[in-house]
Amino acid sequence: MEVSAAHPSTAEGAKINGARILLFYAIAITISNLFRFDLFELNARLGEWSGLGYVVIRNVLEGSGVFLGALCGFYLLRKVRPLTISFWGTSQKFVLLMAVVPFVLITVIGLRNKFGVNEHLFGAVATIAVLIYCVMEEYGWRGYLQQELSGLQQLTKYLVIGLLWYLWHLPFLENPSVLANVLFLGTLVLGSWGIGQVAVLTRSIGASACVHFVVNITFFNVFFHQALDPMMLGVVIAVCVVAWVLFLRKWKGAGLAAQERSQ
Repeated sequence: MEVSAAHPSTAEGAKINGARILLFYAIAITISNLFRFDLFELNARLGEWSGLGYVVIRNVLEGSGVFLGALCGFYLLRKVRPLTISFWGTSQKFVLLMAVVPFVLITVIGLRNKFGVNEHLFGAVATIAVLIYCVMEEYGWRGYLQQELSGLQQLTKYLVIGLLWYLWHLPFLENPSVLANVLFLGTLVLGSWGIGQVAVLTRSIGASACVHFVVNITFFNVFFHQALDPMMLGVVIAVCVVAWVLFLRKWKGAGLAAQERSQ
């Protein structure tokens, strides 16, 4: 999905629009949390129906709110401002390479599961499902919101994105610990800055989603923590980080070379 536009930039178009942000956020927080907190009691039925279906559908449903909100934000924002971020960004090849690394690693290692599904098959499907979830989130936080707030100073922008990202999860409803919530908020503010830098470099939602994937399985994804031994989880994270740093360096170099050729 391409999220660019040919409209000329104007002072009016560059303004942050509170109504657009409110619409995006209302859709994101309402729809996603209906499924995150299982208000329709779907999780048990999905688990009985299919282990593979459970892991895919649950991730898609939980990510659906922020994704649908982002689509509405894109539709309104692109009418007044040229947008520069797309799914592939400036290189389809590097996005695919970044996604292949965790997919191959986790498929080969396998994921333990309670559904009786082959561990390697389950690892492959679970990795795809979580990557899809991360893509859906990234359409909202980096794809829409980071562009909507592009007129702010960097520190302010990433603080706002991190705070809204934190509140979208409603973590205090599950864990009232002040320390846990402060640490969660701090992680998301730092993640907003880090993943935001990837989005600026690559112009890619796909690349941002890959980095989001590692943040997710490192800090928050209890399912992966239970399905992988700590050492294997550490190996997956370390290999992904090293490979992606190399890819991003080459990606940046390829972009600079292309700019030089065009001059």
